[in-house]
Amino acid sequence: MTAHEPLTATLAAWAHRLTFSDLPQDVIDATRLRILDVIGLALAGADTPFGRATRAAAVAMSPPGACAIVGRGERVGVASAACANGACAQALEYDDTHNESIVHMSSPAVAAALALSETTPVSGRDLVAAIAVGNEISCRIGSVSPGQFHKRGFHPTGLFAPFGVTFLAGRLLALDARQMAQGAGICGSFASGILECWVDGTHPKFLHPGWAAQSGITAAYLAREGMTGPSQVLEGRFGLFASHLQDPGIARDLSRVTNDLGARWDSRNSSLKPFPAAHVIHPYLDALLRLRTAHAVAPAEIERIDVPVAAFIVPIVCEPVDEKFAPASDSHGRVSLQYSLAEAMFAGRLGKEAYAPASLQHPGILALARRVRYYVDPDFPGPGRFKGAVRLTLTDGRTFSEVEEYNRGSSENPMTYAEIRGKFDENASSFLNQAARDRLAEAVAQVERLPDAAALVTLAIAE
Repeated sequence: MTAHEPLTATLAAWAHRLTFSDLPQDVIDATRLRILDVIGLALAGADTPFGRATRAAAVAMSPPGACAIVGRGERVGVASAACANGACAQALEYDDTHNESIVHMSSPAVAAALALSETTPVSGRDLVAAIAVGNEISCRIGSVSPGQFHKRGFHPTGLFAPFGVTFLAGRLLALDARQMAQGAGICGSFASGILECWVDGTHPKFLHPGWAAQSGITAAYLAREGMTGPSQVLEGRFGLFASHLQDPGIARDLSRVTNDLGARWDSRNSSLKPFPAAHVIHPYLDALLRLRTAHAVAPAEIERIDVPVAAFIVPIVCEPVDEKFAPASDSHGRVSLQYSLAEAMFAGRLGKEAYAPASLQHPGILALARRVRYYVDPDFPGPGRFKGAVRLTLTDGRTFSEVEEYNRGSSENPMTYAEIRGKFDENASSFLNQAARDRLAEAVAQVERLPDAAALVTLAIAE
């Protein structure tokens, strides 16, 4: 990047020239797994009350179109399909996360790419490359000031993923680099993602990946037709960082956006989720469940559960404590460290069926949640690494401790393919039988050989 070249111009030049053969093999492999994961999550989410409302609204707003909402296969326009599928993929708080920025980058990227594949010729190689580019850009923009947006009530996915999707859509719509940069400028005006829904447990956060997918697609189409956007939408006087982080003392490392593009893949520091809960809770869940199994601990035996935490996660999953002790809804519960540990202790797992109304009202779970005590440990790592530790004190005075240095699903502690496939099978079972799930998983496993990526959408619709 030259001294005066806008950040989006540098991103556009890279996104335009990159080819499938430029992708490292591990990035291809990871992207393939993320496609499978997101399709399964969209199918699971489509069968929830939130998903049914999202699907119905998409149909009501869009005339019949070329693109399908996975599951039932309702046909709507490209932006509506991307929005519905991306939102449904977030409905269980089960989609992957970039550890440093805490951006859910794959649900909007996969939803957008699949919708576009039904409107324009997209090969499997095109699909993988576009998703990899979109994910990388979302992660990089989100890493300029990690941890600062949640503090101010902004959801990083709503702010940063629209940019990644804009470049993804630009590739699939054959935009040139100049048009891609214009699209990024346009989509900056669509940035959203306030988190007031965390106060009362309402639904809007789950819409953000879908809105990001719709925003990026919309921006790319507008740029293709000649619409203009500000060249310094990220770094400018009224750009994303100046407008959303108005304290001039906040650290901003803008070099993270473009340094070593193509040589360093920040998206490698991303994690798939083994639990349908906020990602920073995961290492605590695994530590707790290991203690439960190893020592045959029953919930009634527990006097208290002590957990050290990094300061940055406190406003996300620990406070206000009254809200975290007694979540008002499933979406509330998924961002409560206290409640999540209590339900996992009772159930022995935390899967697709977690945070059901009966669990959220269970007297024993709610009582145990109030016995979870957190404290800030200054030695715990900040954004970029999710570490957890749990100390159980039993009513008979015994204590047990366990540490999870890296969350399961991260590059340091990866989930196995069997775990990822098992998660997909559970999630996709809402609409697809075993044979249909096998066909879809096999197609994703060889996605780069597909002449037409839209085949994946067809395979994700119930027969």
